[in-house]
Amino acid sequence: MKLAIDQERLVSEIEAIAAFSDAEAPAVTRIVFSPTDLKARAWIKTHCEDAGLVVREDAIGNTFARWNGSDSSAPLVGTGSHVDAIPNAGKYDGVVGVLGGLEAIRALQRAGFHPRRSIELLIFTSEEPTRFGIGCLGSRLLSGTLSADAARNLTDSDGMSVEQIRRQAGFRGELEEVRLPAGYYEAFVELHIEQGPLLERELKPLGVVETIAAPASLRVTVEGAGGHAGGVPMPDRRDALCAAAELILAIEHAARTSGAADTVATVGICEVFPGAVNSIPAKVRLSLDVRDTNLQRRDRVMRTLEDVCRATSDKRQVTIHAELLNADAPSESAPAVVAALCQACEKHGFSFLTMTSRAYHDSLFMSRIAPVAMLFIPCSHGYSHRPDEYASPQDIGRGALVLAEALATLSA
Repeated sequence: MKLAIDQERLVSEIEAIAAFSDAEAPAVTRIVFSPTDLKARAWIKTHCEDAGLVVREDAIGNTFARWNGSDSSAPLVGTGSHVDAIPNAGKYDGVVGVLGGLEAIRALQRAGFHPRRSIELLIFTSEEPTRFGIGCLGSRLLSGTLSADAARNLTDSDGMSVEQIRRQAGFRGELEEVRLPAGYYEAFVELHIEQGPLLERELKPLGVVETIAAPASLRVTVEGAGGHAGGVPMPDRRDALCAAAELILAIEHAARTSGAADTVATVGICEVFPGAVNSIPAKVRLSLDVRDTNLQRRDRVMRTLEDVCRATSDKRQVTIHAELLNADAPSESAPAVVAALCQACEKHGFSFLTMTSRAYHDSLFMSRIAPVAMLFIPCSHGYSHRPDEYASPQDIGRGALVLAEALATLSA
Protein backbone atom coordinates (compact mmCIF):
# COMPACT_ATOMS: atom_id res chain seq x y z
CA MET A 1 0.00 0.00 0.00
CA LYS A 2 1.44 3.36 -1.06
CA LEU A 3 0.19 6.16 1.18
CA ALA A 4 0.37 9.79 0.12
CA ILE A 5 -0.89 12.86 1.97
CA ASP A 6 -2.30 15.72 -0.07
CA GLN A 7 -0.33 18.27 1.93
CA GLU A 8 -1.42 21.25 -0.15
CA ARG A 9 -5.10 20.43 0.32
CA LEU A 10 -4.68 19.80 4.04
CA VAL A 11 -2.90 23.12 4.66
CA SER A 12 -5.50 24.91 2.52
CA GLU A 13 -8.28 23.43 4.67
CA ILE A 14 -6.52 24.54 7.87
CA GLU A 15 -6.36 28.07 6.44
CA ALA A 16 -10.03 27.89 5.42
CA ILE A 17 -11.33 26.90 8.84
CA ALA A 18 -9.20 29.64 10.45
CA ALA A 19 -11.47 32.12 8.68
CA PHE A 20 -14.31 31.01 10.97
CA SER A 21 -13.21 33.33 13.76
CA ASP A 22 -14.45 36.15 15.96
CA ALA A 23 -10.99 37.73 16.04
CA GLU A 24 -9.03 39.52 13.35
CA ALA A 25 -6.48 37.32 11.54
CA PRO A 26 -4.02 35.89 12.32
CA ALA A 27 -5.73 35.38 15.68
CA VAL A 28 -8.51 32.81 15.96
CA THR A 29 -11.36 32.99 18.46
CA ARG A 30 -13.97 30.25 18.24
CA ILE A 31 -15.96 29.79 21.43
CA VAL A 32 -18.02 26.63 21.74
CA PHE A 33 -21.66 26.89 20.59
CA SER A 34 -21.14 30.42 19.26
CA PRO A 35 -22.48 31.10 15.73
CA THR A 36 -18.88 30.99 14.49
CA ASP A 37 -18.28 27.60 16.10
CA LEU A 38 -21.46 26.21 14.58
CA LYS A 39 -20.46 27.45 11.12
CA ALA A 40 -17.05 25.78 11.46
CA ARG A 41 -18.72 22.53 12.52
CA ALA A 42 -21.05 22.64 9.49
CA TRP A 43 -18.06 23.23 7.19
CA ILE A 44 -16.27 20.18 8.61
CA LYS A 45 -19.36 17.98 8.37
CA THR A 46 -19.70 18.84 4.68
CA HIS A 47 -16.08 17.83 4.04
CA CYS A 48 -16.57 14.57 5.94
CA GLU A 49 -19.67 13.75 3.91
CA ASP A 50 -17.77 14.57 0.71
CA ALA A 51 -15.29 11.87 1.77
CA GLY A 52 -18.13 9.35 2.03
CA LEU A 53 -18.15 9.31 5.82
CA VAL A 54 -21.35 8.73 7.80
CA VAL A 55 -21.86 11.70 10.12
CA ARG A 56 -23.79 11.86 13.39
CA GLU A 57 -23.86 14.15 16.42
CA ASP A 58 -24.69 13.45 20.04
CA ALA A 59 -26.59 15.59 22.55
CA ILE A 60 -23.57 17.69 23.57
CA GLY A 61 -22.45 18.21 19.97
CA ASN A 62 -19.61 15.69 19.71
CA THR A 63 -19.43 14.89 15.98
CA PHE A 64 -18.66 11.39 14.67
CA ALA A 65 -17.71 10.77 11.01
CA ARG A 66 -17.38 7.05 10.28
CA TRP A 67 -15.70 5.14 7.47
CA ASN A 68 -17.44 1.80 7.72
CA GLY A 69 -15.25 -1.27 7.83
CA SER A 70 -16.02 -4.80 6.73
CA ASP A 71 -16.72 -6.05 10.27
CA SER A 72 -19.58 -3.97 11.63
CA SER A 73 -19.52 -5.86 14.94
CA ALA A 74 -15.88 -5.07 15.74
CA PRO A 75 -14.92 -2.18 18.05
CA LEU A 76 -13.92 0.91 16.11
CA VAL A 77 -10.62 2.74 15.71
CA GLY A 78 -10.95 6.43 16.46
CA THR A 79 -8.99 9.58 15.78
CA GLY A 80 -9.74 13.28 16.10
CA SER A 81 -9.47 16.35 18.29
CA HIS A 82 -11.30 19.68 18.69
CA VAL A 83 -11.91 22.90 16.75
CA ASP A 84 -13.02 25.32 19.48
CA ALA A 85 -10.39 27.96 20.23
CA ILE A 86 -9.74 30.25 23.17
CA PRO A 87 -9.81 34.02 22.59
CA ASN A 88 -6.91 35.24 20.42
CA ALA A 89 -5.54 31.78 19.78
CA GLY A 90 -3.79 30.30 16.76
CA LYS A 91 -5.07 28.20 13.87
CA TYR A 92 -3.43 24.82 14.59
CA ASP A 93 -4.41 23.72 18.11
CA GLY A 94 -6.90 20.86 17.75
CA VAL A 95 -7.55 21.60 14.08
CA VAL A 96 -4.45 19.67 12.96
CA GLY A 97 -5.87 16.58 14.65
CA VAL A 98 -9.31 16.98 13.07
CA LEU A 99 -8.33 17.88 9.52
CA GLY A 100 -5.19 15.74 9.69
CA GLY A 101 -7.41 12.85 10.74
CA LEU A 102 -9.76 13.49 7.83
CA GLU A 103 -6.87 13.63 5.37
CA ALA A 104 -5.42 10.42 6.85
CA ILE A 105 -8.71 8.67 6.09
CA ARG A 106 -8.80 10.10 2.57
CA ALA A 107 -5.20 8.97 2.01
CA LEU A 108 -6.15 5.42 3.02
CA GLN A 109 -9.13 5.56 0.67
CA ARG A 110 -6.95 6.75 -2.23
CA ALA A 111 -4.46 3.96 -1.52
CA GLY A 112 -7.21 1.35 -1.86
CA PHE A 113 -7.12 0.30 1.77
CA HIS A 114 -10.20 -1.44 3.13
CA PRO A 115 -10.45 -1.42 6.95
CA ARG A 116 -11.84 -4.38 8.84
CA ARG A 117 -12.66 -2.20 11.83
CA SER A 118 -14.55 0.99 11.08
CA ILE A 119 -12.44 4.14 11.39
CA GLU A 120 -14.15 7.10 13.03
CA LEU A 121 -13.15 10.74 13.06
CA LEU A 122 -14.33 12.42 16.27
CA ILE A 123 -14.63 16.18 16.74
CA PHE A 124 -14.95 16.82 20.47
CA THR A 125 -17.14 19.56 21.92
CA SER A 126 -15.56 22.20 24.15
CA GLU A 127 -12.04 20.94 24.71
CA GLU A 128 -11.21 24.45 25.85
CA PRO A 129 -12.55 25.64 29.24
CA THR A 130 -13.29 29.15 27.95
CA ARG A 131 -17.07 29.12 28.11
CA PHE A 132 -17.95 26.78 30.97
CA GLY A 133 -14.82 26.86 33.13
CA ILE A 134 -14.01 23.18 32.59
CA GLY A 135 -12.01 21.66 29.74
CA CYS A 136 -12.83 18.60 27.66
CA LEU A 137 -16.57 18.75 28.29
CA GLY A 138 -17.41 16.46 25.37
CA SER A 139 -14.86 13.76 26.17
CA ARG A 140 -15.66 13.89 29.88
CA LEU A 141 -19.29 13.05 29.03
CA LEU A 142 -18.30 10.41 26.47
CA SER A 143 -16.13 8.65 29.05
CA GLY A 144 -18.53 9.06 31.97
CA THR A 145 -15.91 11.10 33.86
CA LEU A 146 -18.49 13.86 34.22
CA SER A 147 -22.13 13.06 34.98
CA ALA A 148 -24.97 14.40 32.89
CA ASP A 149 -26.38 16.23 35.94
CA ALA A 150 -23.06 17.92 36.66
CA ALA A 151 -22.72 18.98 33.03
CA ARG A 152 -26.27 20.32 32.92
CA ASN A 153 -25.55 22.64 35.85
CA LEU A 154 -22.43 24.22 34.35
CA THR A 155 -22.94 27.87 33.39
CA ASP A 156 -21.13 30.45 31.32
CA SER A 157 -20.19 33.98 32.41
CA ASP A 158 -23.70 35.19 31.51
CA GLY A 159 -25.31 32.64 33.80
CA MET A 160 -26.67 30.50 30.98
CA SER A 161 -26.51 26.74 31.55
CA VAL A 162 -25.03 24.09 29.27
CA GLU A 163 -28.55 22.74 28.88
CA GLN A 164 -29.93 26.07 27.62
CA ILE A 165 -27.00 26.80 25.34
CA ARG A 166 -26.73 23.39 23.69
CA ARG A 167 -30.44 23.33 22.92
CA GLN A 168 -30.28 26.83 21.48
CA ALA A 169 -27.42 25.58 19.29
CA GLY A 170 -29.69 22.82 17.98
CA PHE A 171 -28.40 19.79 19.89
CA ARG A 172 -31.25 17.62 21.12
CA GLY A 173 -31.47 14.39 23.07
CA GLU A 174 -30.52 13.74 26.66
CA LEU A 175 -27.04 14.17 28.06
CA GLU A 176 -27.31 10.73 29.68
CA GLU A 177 -27.14 9.27 26.15
CA VAL A 178 -23.72 10.78 25.38
CA ARG A 179 -21.64 8.22 27.29
CA LEU A 180 -20.14 5.60 25.00
CA PRO A 181 -20.68 1.91 25.73
CA ALA A 182 -17.82 -0.22 27.03
CA GLY A 183 -15.58 -1.49 24.26
CA TYR A 184 -16.79 1.04 21.69
CA TYR A 185 -13.22 1.84 20.59
CA GLU A 186 -10.47 -0.70 20.05
CA ALA A 187 -8.00 2.19 19.95
CA PHE A 188 -7.99 5.97 19.81
CA VAL A 189 -5.16 8.11 18.39
CA GLU A 190 -4.98 11.91 18.60
CA LEU A 191 -2.70 13.95 16.33
CA HIS A 192 -1.79 17.31 17.86
CA ILE A 193 0.79 20.08 17.85
CA GLU A 194 3.14 19.70 20.79
CA GLN A 195 2.36 23.10 22.39
CA GLY A 196 5.88 23.07 23.83
CA PRO A 197 9.49 23.43 22.62
CA LEU A 198 10.98 19.95 23.09
CA LEU A 199 10.60 18.50 19.58
CA GLU A 200 12.02 21.63 17.99
CA ARG A 201 14.84 21.76 20.54
CA GLU A 202 15.72 18.08 20.04
CA LEU A 203 15.39 18.37 16.24
CA LYS A 204 12.81 15.57 16.20
CA PRO A 205 9.94 15.73 13.68
CA LEU A 206 7.53 13.63 15.71
CA GLY A 207 6.70 12.80 19.31
CA VAL A 208 4.91 9.71 20.58
CA VAL A 209 3.21 10.47 23.87
CA GLU A 210 3.51 7.90 26.65
CA THR A 211 2.01 9.93 29.51
CA ILE A 212 -0.53 12.76 29.76
CA ALA A 213 -0.28 15.03 32.80
CA ALA A 214 -2.89 15.27 35.54
CA PRO A 215 -4.72 18.60 35.52
CA ALA A 216 -6.46 20.40 38.36
CA SER A 217 -8.39 23.67 38.11
CA LEU A 218 -9.54 26.00 40.86
CA ARG A 219 -11.33 29.32 41.22
CA VAL A 220 -10.08 31.42 44.12
CA THR A 221 -12.05 34.41 45.41
CA VAL A 222 -10.37 36.99 47.65
CA GLU A 223 -12.62 39.51 49.42
CA GLY A 224 -11.24 42.50 51.26
CA ALA A 225 -12.61 46.02 51.74
CA GLY A 226 -12.86 48.67 49.06
CA GLY A 227 -12.46 52.37 49.54
CA HIS A 228 -11.12 55.57 48.07
CA ALA A 229 -7.51 55.30 46.94
CA GLY A 230 -6.70 58.62 48.56
CA GLY A 231 -8.87 58.45 51.64
CA VAL A 232 -7.89 55.17 53.32
CA PRO A 233 -4.49 55.12 55.09
CA MET A 234 -2.20 52.20 54.27
CA PRO A 235 -2.36 50.62 57.77
CA ASP A 236 -6.17 50.45 57.51
CA ARG A 237 -6.34 48.72 54.16
CA ARG A 238 -7.59 45.23 53.37
CA ASP A 239 -6.58 45.22 49.71
CA ALA A 240 -7.85 42.11 47.92
CA LEU A 241 -5.46 42.50 45.00
CA CYS A 242 -2.36 42.71 47.19
CA ALA A 243 -3.49 39.51 48.93
CA ALA A 244 -4.11 37.87 45.55
CA ALA A 245 -0.63 38.89 44.41
CA GLU A 246 0.88 37.04 47.35
CA LEU A 247 -1.12 33.95 46.41
CA ILE A 248 0.00 34.09 42.79
CA LEU A 249 3.68 34.31 43.72
CA ALA A 250 3.32 31.54 46.30
CA ILE A 251 1.71 29.25 43.71
CA GLU A 252 4.53 29.94 41.28
CA HIS A 253 7.12 29.22 43.98
CA ALA A 254 5.44 25.93 44.93
CA ALA A 255 5.57 24.70 41.33
CA ARG A 256 9.14 25.87 40.75
CA THR A 257 10.39 24.12 43.91
CA SER A 258 8.49 20.83 43.49
CA GLY A 259 11.66 19.05 42.43
CA ALA A 260 10.40 18.13 38.95
CA ALA A 261 10.15 19.90 35.61
CA ASP A 262 6.76 18.29 35.00
CA THR A 263 5.13 20.40 37.74
CA VAL A 264 3.54 23.53 36.31
CA ALA A 265 1.10 26.06 37.78
CA THR A 266 -0.57 29.01 36.10
CA VAL A 267 -2.91 31.77 37.18
CA GLY A 268 -4.47 32.61 33.83
CA ILE A 269 -7.32 34.88 34.92
CA CYS A 270 -7.31 37.70 37.47
CA GLU A 271 -10.52 39.72 37.70
CA VAL A 272 -10.36 42.81 39.91
CA PHE A 273 -13.41 44.60 41.34
CA PRO A 274 -14.40 47.38 41.08
CA GLY A 275 -11.54 47.91 38.64
CA ALA A 276 -11.02 51.66 38.95
CA VAL A 277 -7.63 53.37 39.22
CA ASN A 278 -8.73 55.40 42.26
CA SER A 279 -10.47 52.57 44.11
CA ILE A 280 -8.93 50.01 46.47
CA PRO A 281 -9.68 46.52 45.11
CA ALA A 282 -12.48 44.97 47.18
CA LYS A 283 -12.63 41.59 45.47
CA VAL A 284 -10.43 39.49 43.18
CA ARG A 285 -11.24 36.28 41.33
CA LEU A 286 -8.38 34.06 40.20
CA SER A 287 -8.50 31.03 37.92
CA LEU A 288 -5.72 28.57 38.66
CA ASP A 289 -4.37 25.60 36.69
CA VAL A 290 -1.98 23.05 38.26
CA ARG A 291 -0.58 20.07 36.32
CA ASP A 292 1.87 17.25 36.84
CA THR A 293 2.51 13.73 35.59
CA ASN A 294 2.73 12.69 39.24
CA LEU A 295 -0.51 12.91 41.20
CA GLN A 296 1.13 13.14 44.64
CA ARG A 297 3.41 15.96 43.55
CA ARG A 298 0.54 17.90 42.00
CA ASP A 299 -1.56 17.50 45.13
CA ARG A 300 1.32 18.77 47.28
CA VAL A 301 1.23 22.02 45.32
CA MET A 302 -2.51 22.23 45.94
CA ARG A 303 -2.05 21.64 49.66
CA THR A 304 0.55 24.39 49.69
CA LEU A 305 -2.05 26.68 48.17
CA GLU A 306 -4.48 25.84 50.98
CA ASP A 307 -1.83 26.70 53.58
CA VAL A 308 -0.96 29.97 51.84
CA CYS A 309 -4.63 30.93 51.61
CA ARG A 310 -5.04 30.53 55.38
CA ALA A 311 -1.84 32.42 56.16
CA THR A 312 -2.62 35.26 53.74
CA SER A 313 -6.17 35.56 55.02
CA ASP A 314 -4.90 36.00 58.59
CA LYS A 315 -2.07 38.33 57.63
CA ARG A 316 -4.10 40.68 55.45
CA GLN A 317 -7.51 40.35 57.12
CA VAL A 318 -9.24 39.20 53.94
CA THR A 319 -11.56 36.29 53.20
CA ILE A 320 -10.29 33.68 50.74
CA HIS A 321 -12.43 30.93 49.24
CA ALA A 322 -11.01 28.26 46.89
CA GLU A 323 -13.38 26.20 44.76
CA LEU A 324 -12.02 23.02 43.15
CA LEU A 325 -13.43 22.67 39.62
CA ASN A 326 -11.67 19.45 38.66
CA ALA A 327 -8.76 17.28 39.72
CA ASP A 328 -8.06 14.48 37.28
CA ALA A 329 -5.61 11.60 37.34
CA PRO A 330 -2.79 11.31 34.79
CA SER A 331 -3.00 8.83 31.94
CA GLU A 332 -0.61 6.25 30.54
CA SER A 333 -0.80 5.54 26.82
CA ALA A 334 -1.68 2.02 25.72
CA PRO A 335 1.43 0.00 24.68
CA ALA A 336 -0.27 -1.43 21.57
CA VAL A 337 -1.26 2.03 20.29
CA VAL A 338 2.17 3.47 21.10
CA ALA A 339 3.73 0.55 19.22
CA ALA A 340 1.56 1.21 16.16
CA LEU A 341 2.72 4.84 16.10
CA CYS A 342 6.39 3.95 16.63
CA GLN A 343 6.26 1.32 13.87
CA ALA A 344 4.60 3.81 11.53
CA CYS A 345 7.38 6.34 12.18
CA GLU A 346 10.04 3.71 11.58
CA LYS A 347 8.37 2.42 8.40
CA HIS A 348 8.61 5.87 6.84
CA GLY A 349 12.09 6.59 8.18
CA PHE A 350 11.07 9.34 10.59
CA SER A 351 12.93 9.81 13.86
CA PHE A 352 10.77 10.45 16.91
CA LEU A 353 10.86 11.22 20.61
CA THR A 354 8.86 9.37 23.26
CA MET A 355 7.55 12.04 25.57
CA THR A 356 5.10 13.38 28.12
CA SER A 357 2.24 15.74 27.34
CA ARG A 358 2.08 18.43 30.00
CA ALA A 359 -0.93 19.90 28.25
CA TYR A 360 -4.01 17.77 28.72
CA HIS A 361 -6.23 16.77 25.85
CA ASP A 362 -9.42 14.87 25.14
CA SER A 363 -7.27 11.73 24.93
CA LEU A 364 -6.78 11.96 28.70
CA PHE A 365 -10.48 11.26 29.22
CA MET A 366 -10.82 8.84 26.31
CA SER A 367 -8.13 6.77 28.03
CA ARG A 368 -10.69 5.96 30.74
CA ILE A 369 -12.70 3.92 28.20
CA ALA A 370 -10.26 3.01 25.40
CA PRO A 371 -6.59 2.30 24.67
CA VAL A 372 -5.13 5.64 23.54
CA ALA A 373 -1.95 7.34 22.43
CA MET A 374 -1.06 10.74 21.00
CA LEU A 375 1.19 11.81 18.15
CA PHE A 376 2.83 15.23 18.39
CA ILE A 377 4.29 17.42 15.66
CA PRO A 378 6.52 20.42 16.41
CA CYS A 379 5.19 23.96 16.70
CA SER A 380 7.48 26.93 16.20
CA HIS A 381 9.22 27.99 19.43
CA GLY A 382 6.68 25.87 21.32
CA TYR A 383 4.16 28.72 20.95
CA SER A 384 0.47 27.86 21.31
CA HIS A 385 -2.74 29.56 22.44
CA ARG A 386 -1.51 32.73 20.72
CA PRO A 387 -1.87 34.16 17.20
CA ASP A 388 1.69 33.31 16.12
CA GLU A 389 1.19 29.60 16.79
CA TYR A 390 2.66 27.81 13.75
CA ALA A 391 3.28 24.31 12.41
CA SER A 392 4.99 23.87 9.06
CA PRO A 393 3.20 22.19 6.13
CA GLN A 394 5.91 19.52 6.09
CA ASP A 395 5.39 18.68 9.76
CA ILE A 396 1.61 18.63 9.37
CA GLY A 397 1.84 16.34 6.34
CA ARG A 398 4.31 14.05 8.12
CA GLY A 399 2.02 13.76 11.12
CA ALA A 400 -0.99 12.92 8.94
CA LEU A 401 1.03 10.27 7.09
CA VAL A 402 2.15 8.53 10.28
CA LEU A 403 -1.40 8.77 11.62
CA ALA A 404 -2.75 7.14 8.45
CA GLU A 405 -0.23 4.32 8.71
CA ALA A 406 -1.11 3.70 12.37
CA LEU A 407 -4.85 3.74 11.61
CA ALA A 408 -4.28 1.13 8.91
CA THR A 409 -2.42 -1.11 11.38
CA LEU A 410 -4.98 -0.71 14.13
CA SER A 411 -8.04 -1.20 11.89
CA ALA A 412 -6.77 -4.21 9.92
